[in-house]
Amino acid sequence: MRNAQPRRVVVTGLGLITPLALGTEATWQAALAGQSGAAPITRFNPQGLKTTIAAEVKGFMAEDFMDRKSAKRLELFIQLAVAASKLALSDADLKLSQEDGFKAGCSLGCGLGGLKTMEQNHALILSGRPDRVSPFFIPMLIGNMAAGQVAIELGLRGPNYLSATACAAGTHAVGLAYELVRDYDYEVMVTGGCEAVITPLAIAGFNSMKALSTRNDDPQRASRPFDRDRDGFVVGEGSGILILEEMERAKSRGTKIYAEVLGFGASCDAHHITAPPEDGLGAILAMKAALLDASSRGLEAKDIGYINAHGTSTGLNDNMETKAIKEVFGDLAYQLIVSSTKSMTGHLLGAAGGVEAAFLALALRDNIIPPTINLDNPDEGLDLDFAAHKAKKCHLKAAMSNSFGFGGTNGALIMGQVDLES
Repeated sequence: MRNAQPRRVVVTGLGLITPLALGTEATWQAALAGQSGAAPITRFNPQGLKTTIAAEVKGFMAEDFMDRKSAKRLELFIQLAVAASKLALSDADLKLSQEDGFKAGCSLGCGLGGLKTMEQNHALILSGRPDRVSPFFIPMLIGNMAAGQVAIELGLRGPNYLSATACAAGTHAVGLAYELVRDYDYEVMVTGGCEAVITPLAIAGFNSMKALSTRNDDPQRASRPFDRDRDGFVVGEGSGILILEEMERAKSRGTKIYAEVLGFGASCDAHHITAPPEDGLGAILAMKAALLDASSRGLEAKDIGYINAHGTSTGLNDNMETKAIKEVFGDLAYQLIVSSTKSMTGHLLGAAGGVEAAFLALALRDNIIPPTINLDNPDEGLDLDFAAHKAKKCHLKAAMSNSFGFGGTNGALIMGQVDLES
């Protein structure tokens, strides 16, 4: 049922499993220290590929979060989503009864799903062994099983969605979850993104598009958003999950609150299958839509102190996004701090928006902005404050996160400090 009046939505739990670390606080501290998660690929032998580096999750054991039998039937992207969701639920100190489950749902983002499973089972077909294809092939392949399995594990009987909008998927998932709690009768949403496609086919495909860095001899310096010497992005994997909760419910539980979700905007470039328009129109529309949405809570553009940029380390994105920020914020753009945490995590594709939304909440909690590492020589015209090399202390009232994906799909999310009295 749609609410007569919009409700306030807050972030009460976070779960991060990333190339930087296992766990939220460990990941956050690594990001603030400017550490890189990029390294030579270990998932498979990358011999013959132009790119032999990636940002892998290290030391993850699915059995730490689920029973061994279940883990064997789940692709890595699903395992990561379940693990990060359990971390987030624990962080929120949230115990859902069966009755609560009907008012709790799941909205996740994932770009490519079970690509490793597809490669392995297709190899069986090519070798003349179709009878050996796993009975779990389809459930391990399809992206929506991440949201489905999280719901099974946590008992979430409300809405269950998977956004498959490429690199904007995580942000779109969080935006949808926010709207479901704000405008409808749902009280809790488990939301964010997951991805795990460090596979031969994915690397070869991105290489063919000339999208990936080939700085194989120096992986930790390969992801360098806004730098003139960048040569592409570093593909990463992981999961970032947030617990969104109706504020009065959160207050009644006496739980901690990281931030309040204030606005969400989405748009489409309607321009090209992979390249954004040079004028950044789609990005501009998404950011303006998020600001308009947040204006109902009294927020103005001047209140935004930080933007977690999409910042992929590709020339097309970095230049377009900088232009778009200047167009939306005008002279205020030079008072903003903008950083790309992809310089450290790599590009987590469908998981990126979830991880970066969590970083937004943590930045607001701690009033500190993670850096853009490897930014030695900003490209021509990229003259904003990109928090090069070092984290920056800064009192924040509100902050924005941007995500842009293939197909021209865009999303922008705004969070702010929560005022429990207003």
